[in-house]
Amino acid sequence: MGLFDFFKKDKENKEQQESLDKGLEKTKTNFFDQLSKAVVGKTTVDEAVLDDLESVLVHADVGIETTVKVIERIEKRVARDKYVSTSELDRILREEIVGLLSDNTSGSMGLLDRADNAGMPFVIMVVGVNGVGKTTTIGKLAHRFHSAGKKVVLGAADTFRAAAVDQLIIWGQRVGVPVVSHGMNTDPASVAYDAVQKGVEMGADVVIIDTAGRLHNKVNLMNELSKIKRVMQKVIPDAPHEVLLVLDGSTGQNAFLQAKEFTKATEVTALAITKLDGTARGGVVIGISDQFNIPVRYIGVGEKMTDLQLFDRHTYVNSLFSKK
Repeated sequence: MGLFDFFKKDKENKEQQESLDKGLEKTKTNFFDQLSKAVVGKTTVDEAVLDDLESVLVHADVGIETTVKVIERIEKRVARDKYVSTSELDRILREEIVGLLSDNTSGSMGLLDRADNAGMPFVIMVVGVNGVGKTTTIGKLAHRFHSAGKKVVLGAADTFRAAAVDQLIIWGQRVGVPVVSHGMNTDPASVAYDAVQKGVEMGADVVIIDTAGRLHNKVNLMNELSKIKRVMQKVIPDAPHEVLLVLDGSTGQNAFLQAKEFTKATEVTALAITKLDGTARGGVVIGISDQFNIPVRYIGVGEKMTDLQLFDRHTYVNSLFSKK
């Protein structure tokens, strides 16, 4: 890496950190306001402080089960150390939350670079209900890969919504990557097959397939996703290499329910949690990662193309606890 590249990378890292800090502003302001109220007038972490802390975590949408885990861990530390001051609570809470989050810093790009696909494209199937930012996430992912010099093909297999097909085509034009589309009310599996086939023919590095996210009939959803997988495997036997579930972080507990249903319907391997800049309850990232034991690969913290960021547990927690 030359000197120019080093400074360019450093600038990009600073911009991403600023974007993350800004995106989590509502969450951390809300979180610290409540945490401060929980410890006001207290010097030690006692049962009353822990009760208040439990309420703070639940209100931040960390989730009941994960909140109980955090409280139990802190209780053990208090019992072990005999005396824990409220001034130490930030540090302890930060350490325990980092401990609960899956260690994942590579993202799909890292998986792609490590994959041994015999020259075949790395296939990502993206799932999620309507309105979570699924198609936008695909566009931003395509931008990320394309900017890194990768050849990308998009497949518009959410054929039940004309807006989804049109939106993906617009994203393809915006990013500068081809989009395979058969239009609305066509067979999603056929679109996925053709997209993967095109990826092979043009020597693409990655193929990203959009899918419909209807949850009103889970049997149909499961059958549809299974069919899409089967037809892709006719071209690349081990496709898809990643099943990325997109969740709207601003929906709180509803995001937990969506994760539950999609993990039943298909084998989800990674998560992208969007719209964290629009909520004061961004603790949902912590709870979902912990409860489903699925790595969070990406988080959305803004509208810009670059605001879909690789999730790093240390960076996320440090930003959450920063008091700028």
